[in-house]
Amino acid sequence: MVQVAVGQYAPGEDKAENTATVRKLVDEAVGGGARVVVLPEFALFTASRMDQRFLDSAEPLDGPFVGALKDAARHHGAYVVAGLNERLDDPDRIANALVAAGPDGEVAAVYRKIHLYDAFGYKESTLVRPGEVGDPETFTVDGVTFGMQTCYDVRFPEVTRRIVDAGADVLALPAQWVPGPLKEDHWRTLARARAIENTIYVAAAGQCAPTGAGNSMIIDPMGVVVASLGEGPGVTSGEVSSERVAAVRKKNPALELRRFTVNPL
Repeated sequence: MVQVAVGQYAPGEDKAENTATVRKLVDEAVGGGARVVVLPEFALFTASRMDQRFLDSAEPLDGPFVGALKDAARHHGAYVVAGLNERLDDPDRIANALVAAGPDGEVAAVYRKIHLYDAFGYKESTLVRPGEVGDPETFTVDGVTFGMQTCYDVRFPEVTRRIVDAGADVLALPAQWVPGPLKEDHWRTLARARAIENTIYVAAAGQCAPTGAGNSMIIDPMGVVVASLGEGPGVTSGEVSSERVAAVRKKNPALELRRFTVNPL
């Protein structure tokens, strides 16, 4: 049994303030018993639109923001997952990256967003390089294995299926789910669908208003929302276990009964 927390807030353009908020949320989550804390996409920096500001504020994985994540994880003996605009060797592009920092103070796993948000009038690919499709990186806590994906990726069920095939019991899903008509319903529906069809937990951590739609939640393998937040900042947590995953898969052996595999294009 592992306690997992999701935290949400509205990151702005002040990186120091955002980092301080991350520390505060991690303190609160771990103080409540969490061993894994999942925070939003672009937790380091968020602006009102995707423009040069994301390039100028980007940091490498050995930069101060990831250093702060590693320090917080080491201090608390926990895992911390959060997103950042990652500086690349390309001066015109960043990666939309997720980092999982472990209790040893090192990076346990990295994920770079594969499906960019070129939808609903937005064009993320203008400045973001999509991540390469490789073997999913995971990390394990007390026998429970976690994988990661980002925001718009949740609209592509094959992304989650590949992570499940890599052994994940829990999907960490940071997001900046842009608000709009029916968007909150899409978010909740898609996150629950990924949990149900893959018989896994989903720990979905979104930015809250005004930059995101909020509604962070933890969903169990039967699609039950066991913990959730509304539109404001905060932290909530729930317990996940490999035993619950196994019990659900015994009742609903969908993964065993499938007749198709997922292969990259």
